[in-house]
Amino acid sequence: MNIKTILIDDERKALAILKNKLERLCPNVDVIAQTQNPKEGIELIKTLQPDLVFLDIAMPELSGFDVLKQFEKPDFEIIFATAFDNYAIEAIKHCAIGYLVKPVDNADLITAVNNAETNIEEKTALQKNKQLIENLGTQTFQKKKIIIPSIEGLEFIKIENILHCEGETGYTKIHLKEGKPLLSSNSIGHFNKLLENSNFYLVHKSHLINLNDIEKYLNEGYVILSGNKKIPVSRNRRQEFLEKLKG
Repeated sequence: MNIKTILIDDERKALAILKNKLERLCPNVDVIAQTQNPKEGIELIKTLQPDLVFLDIAMPELSGFDVLKQFEKPDFEIIFATAFDNYAIEAIKHCAIGYLVKPVDNADLITAVNNAETNIEEKTALQKNKQLIENLGTQTFQKKKIIIPSIEGLEFIKIENILHCEGETGYTKIHLKEGKPLLSSNSIGHFNKLLENSNFYLVHKSHLINLNDIEKYLNEGYVILSGNKKIPVSRNRRQEFLEKLKG
């Protein structure tokens, strides 16, 4: 598959390095344009209609997110690049969109491009990009959504509707307050990182709980969640867990 690609980054050196890496490591990527000017980047995307855009987040005048917001139907795949913006990374991860941390690691670049190629074939970019824009405009993080790939497609789940996540041999069952549980091929560790700043806590190697839904803690090492859901708290995590509850 030949992936028509545009590079947008305000740093000339970063553009040159990225293009060189793509030429060496990702022969299926065809860089059809590049620019240091985000406004010019918007016009290039509209004119050339690429499959993939590498988009720096921290740029003067317009950020990468601002560029995305200029499109009513942003149906192109994106790989964001950032040096340090944790908030940006968190927002991107919630929407299952690709990102790279500068300086760009070769293995990470190859993985991101391979994932982008799969997503292009599955045509999921428009849904994910729109959800990212929606999340960026939502102030309360619990009101935001995460995107969970499933067998049928993409599931858009409000964070506040997640009761707890249960690890099952490499998979994760996501228990919701409303609706049937969802099964994800991502590990419990993936969801622990994804939700670490959203008031969730890994009380056991197989159980990640929503702290907002705790109703009771039992001294024998269990926590009771909404709906009378009983979850074990591992012995080596109990002290830290209790201190977090008190704090």
